[in-house]
Amino acid sequence: MDTVRLAPHDPRVREERAEIRGKTYTYLIGEPEQERPTGTVFLIHGFPDMAFGWRCQIPVFLSMGFRVVAPNMVGYAGTSRPEELGQWSMKSIADDIQALAGHVLGENEKGEKGEKGQIILGGHDWGGAVVWRVALWHPELIRAVFSVCTPFQAPSTRWMPLEEHLAAGRLAHFRYQLQLAGPDVEARVTTAQHVGHFLRGMFGGRGPGGEVGFTTSAGVQLDLDQLARLGPSPLLSPAELHHYVEQYMRQPAPPLRGPLNWYRTSRINYDEERRLAADFRQLDMPALFIAATNDAALPLSLSAGMERHFAQLTRGEVDSSHWALIEASAEVNAQIVAWLAKVLPEDIRATL
Repeated sequence: MDTVRLAPHDPRVREERAEIRGKTYTYLIGEPEQERPTGTVFLIHGFPDMAFGWRCQIPVFLSMGFRVVAPNMVGYAGTSRPEELGQWSMKSIADDIQALAGHVLGENEKGEKGEKGQIILGGHDWGGAVVWRVALWHPELIRAVFSVCTPFQAPSTRWMPLEEHLAAGRLAHFRYQLQLAGPDVEARVTTAQHVGHFLRGMFGGRGPGGEVGFTTSAGVQLDLDQLARLGPSPLLSPAELHHYVEQYMRQPAPPLRGPLNWYRTSRINYDEERRLAADFRQLDMPALFIAATNDAALPLSLSAGMERHFAQLTRGEVDSSHWALIEASAEVNAQIVAWLAKVLPEDIRATL
């Protein structure tokens, strides 16, 4: 099994482009060595990541015989940055994933039960939220679904802004989202150098006195001088950081507007999901949730009671911060591989 992480511009994958639903999506795609793929895996990244964030997982799936597709989500790299916030809603993004799967798989590929274009769908951070919503809106698309760090939250019949939750003493770990949804971060982090310093902070770089660039209570450090003094990220090599910055700067100015728009759609999501809330009972497809035990943004408590929403839920944990895809990549990969070996049909399991 190939466990060598992708390098920037790695020949095992290529970037392609698709025009779907009025948006341009760029995505990494890798094909297995065998002539006919075992299946297709879609991997959805979160903030402030990109398709390359799955660099430790993509080689593993390729070596298992899967075709792998990792989109750059809206607002990232060469993918569109729509002006209208409704295009960033979970429903809109779920529809995009359905359309992109149709584009990649074509009209002739069938799932094991005859359904056209079924995929295995995985996500992390916002990508985890996306995959659960694709499972809600387009269950026929999914053969199996997994999320790393992001627990499932059922559609709600009641709207409450984050400010009210915080005032009531709830969801303190989401306080940073108020800053990200506001104007300050995108207004301050504007140049390639700023983006590099910002990413070092988000991915764990520390200053000479242990200073950090991000906390869940305060958000991003906006003193650019302080941000510049942060040391290297333990999770990004210099070449990887350079690649991230290059990809961020493919967006029109300001380069962080797109990534931050994901924090500006909570009311839109609620309004669109109200029609699901009354009738929702369970997701029927095989599902895996891997929690990170030291995730400050998505603590374990958020996943309490998830089981009641699934017919086939497997749970796992890794000893990691929020960046489990990199920090605990071997453990994450092993749990996903073991789960797939249990839940996929026998004819597919035999090829793994």
